[in-house]
Amino acid sequence: MNLSHRPARTADIPAICCFPQGPDELFYMFPRATYPLTPAQLSEAIAQRSCSTVVEGDGVVLGFANFYKAERDGVCALGNVVVAPTARGRGVARYLVQAMIELAREEFAAREIWVSCFNHNTAGLLLYPQLGFAPFAIEERQAPDGSRVALVQMKMGSA
Repeated sequence: MNLSHRPARTADIPAICCFPQGPDELFYMFPRATYPLTPAQLSEAIAQRSCSTVVEGDGVVLGFANFYKAERDGVCALGNVVVAPTARGRGVARYLVQAMIELAREEFAAREIWVSCFNHNTAGLLLYPQLGFAPFAIEERQAPDGSRVALVQMKMGSA
């Protein structure tokens, strides 16, 4: 699959809203949102964040991410990471996270890049360390159903 990335556009929002396939997946991507993800919820998040980016394959939007924190010469924190259901397991998330790492370094000269991953998100927990992220903290959070979940905080230092 030939992948590329670009800044997200308003026209991409309806497609991205279809990526989370249930309340749990939406919670992994965007804990404050309520399922189903609506264009209004996603647009509000995009307005408050930096570098909202999509991955395309053959002209189709396959992935999305942004930074919820972006400090010049400081920390960039990756958020809202999601991949289209039809594209999962095909390298899209790896490409997306690597593109966001490059953006953090190029646009913000980031010294550290952070990502958070819930304990039930096995794909994320396996991917991020492969890309150089290491856990540094675990926070207790509450899932939409009220159960306890662990949010694993990971970071990558300067390359």
